Formats: sequence, C-alpha cells, structure tokens
Amino acid sequence: MTDKPRAILDPIDRLSEIVFGLLMALTFTGTMSTVTGEEGGVRTVLVAAFGCNLAWGIVDGVMYVLATVVERTRRQGFIEALRHEPLERARDMFLDNLPDDVRRVSSPKETEALLLRVRALGHDPRHRTVTGRDLKAAFAIFLLVAISTLPPSIPFLLTDNVGLAMRLSNGIALVMLFIIGARLGRYMGRSSWPMAFAMAAIGAVLVVVTIALGG
Repeated sequence: MTDKPRAILDPIDRLSEIVFGLLMALTFTGTMSTVTGEEGGVRTVLVAAFGCNLAWGIVDGVMYVLATVVERTRRQGFIEALRHEPLERARDMFLDNLPDDVRRVSSPKETEALLLRVRALGHDPRHRTVTGRDLKAAFAIFLLVAISTLPPSIPFLLTDNVGLAMRLSNGIALVMLFIIGARLGRYMGRSSWPMAFAMAAIGAVLVVVTIALGG
C-alpha cells in the first residue's frame, strides 16, 4: 500500500490565504472607492483591487519561502548542535526543545535514547535550502490570494455605480468569510458556527470602518 501524497499546503494554510485575500480586497476596494467617487470609477477600483492582491500574493509567496528556509536552516543547525555538543549540553538543548506535553510523558531514559539516535545520524546529502515543494507552495499561495479576489470583483463587472458595486462586493466577501469560518471550525473538530460568525464579524467590522471613512 503506497502512502497518500502529502498536500502542498494544509487546510489551515489554504483557507488562511483565501481569508487574507478577501480581507485585502475588502479594505482596498473601500479605500479606492473614496478616491474614485460614486460614478465612473468602477474599472479603476477593479483593476486596483486585483493588482493589489496580485502584488500581495507575490509577497506572501516569497515570505513563505523565506520563512520555510529560515526554519529549515534553524532546524538543521539544531540537529548539528545536538551531534557535536557535549552530551550533557546536548541533553539540555534537546529537552528544552521538546513540546511540553511530550516532555511530561517521556522518561529520562526514553529521551536520552532518542537523543543518542539523533546524534548517531549522519549528514543528509539531500538537504537543500530551497526545494521544488517550497516553490510549488509559494505558487499555490499566490494563486489562492489572487483567485480569492475574483468573486468579490463580479459586481464591478455588472454595474457602473461604484457605491452599489461596493455593497454587493462586500456582501459576497462576507458570505465567503462565513463559509470559510465554518470550514475552519469543522477542521478544528468543533462546531462550525462560532468560527463562521467570528470570521464574518471581522469582515463586517472592516466594512463598517470603510463606510465610516467614506467608502
């Protein structure tokens, strides 16, 4: 039986990137509407919002790769330190980096045996700073952020009234946030409703703020 391929991004990462894209679209379209006015600026708002999310998708993808590289390099340095530090120092380092729950249920004999196995590991010649999987994940993040802008953009294609398009766009974004919040709640193994309403409430607050500022 073959192992099931691991997803490039876990569900939390995928849903989080969509949420970031929606929140960016909410805030940016509101800001742009105050600049363009009620009529004649629909295309400007649409292009600006989509361009903003494209730029944010690129930045977010690059930051993902950077954070992954930093964490991988830190982890590799930690393994090297466990191999080369004196045993007592290595034991203290190893215990300090164990999760609290694992440390509480592990006996000193078990942790020392595991530490000795880690110290016996050789250097992995396949270790790379940046992998193809990292680049695929960065591209997936870019796509998620960019695509999340499309549904709230639909009203801007259907009317020349910026105010009406804004309200319809806000409604679509809030519905999407509600659905994503429900999925996050189910992924957490809890009732989907509290998280669904919490995500929608965050979006509603942004809408209220942009309206108060003239959006």
